[in-house]
Amino acid sequence: MTDTDVFDAEVIAAFGRHLIVRDAAARELRARPSGRRQSIVCGDRVRCERDRAHDEILVTEVLPRTTLLARANLRGESEPVVANITQLVVVVASLPAPDWFVVDRYLCAATAAGIVGGVAVNKSDLDANKLDGAELDAFATAGYRRTTCSAKSRAGLDGLRAMLSGAVSVLVGQSGVGKSSLVGSLLPGATVTTGELMREEEGRHTTTASRAYPLASGGALIDSPGVRDFAPAVDLLDAKTLGFPEVAARAGGCRFLDCKHMQEPGCAVIAASDSGAMSPRRYESYRRLRRRYTDLIEARGYRRERR
Repeated sequence: MTDTDVFDAEVIAAFGRHLIVRDAAARELRARPSGRRQSIVCGDRVRCERDRAHDEILVTEVLPRTTLLARANLRGESEPVVANITQLVVVVASLPAPDWFVVDRYLCAATAAGIVGGVAVNKSDLDANKLDGAELDAFATAGYRRTTCSAKSRAGLDGLRAMLSGAVSVLVGQSGVGKSSLVGSLLPGATVTTGELMREEEGRHTTTASRAYPLASGGALIDSPGVRDFAPAVDLLDAKTLGFPEVAARAGGCRFLDCKHMQEPGCAVIAASDSGAMSPRRYESYRRLRRRYTDLIEARGYRRERR
């Protein structure tokens, strides 16, 4: 094996065990993990080896990650979604109607991971696009970035470009909100359906889970698949605040140091919700995530006991 047979690269597309990596010469190469237990996602920096005997490229090592967006599965275990990003942008639209609790959970995962969070309202050209202004204002009050745009009419794309400039961003959100359409409008030269098609060994065509595209303004944009639900990885969340900036800002004012902000007397977070200083809907979202967090912790503990 020569020195050129071992090289570092970046994963720019991932679907299961099928990967596309970009090497230092900007060549895009098909690859696959060398081991069954490797968990590799879009954005990962990896070490590769060229297997000349089988004419393939193997990913042998995932290099240290600077950031990681991860979700919890039903067993309470952490599953990586995308790595080494600096910004997460949740795309919402009037159609389909937003699930604001899913938006909250994505933003909580970003906050917990040290990733900048933002919200992009797409389909602003539709007359029916009358999203609740109070909901959007609540995100801005919590410190998240916000922009409004339309992939179809191209209105507001300059504002979205400004938000994305210089960052490594991932677009997330519910199915049908137009994430891939936004990528196509921002990068008309890119081939975007819902990602790059890859051919599996059986000959079937499938769509990548995530695909990264370089931005002319610097940084990159990752398109991710739409979801119906999302739960942050529990082992990455701050147990006291669950990634809610409004809770973190007020937790120090609670009567009890171990206050979970659910029903305890003298809770500054509950008082802020009651007075309207914190969005009551966001507080209800915190309560839902708190209950889910407890359930996932218990599910993970149960599996460990069973082992």
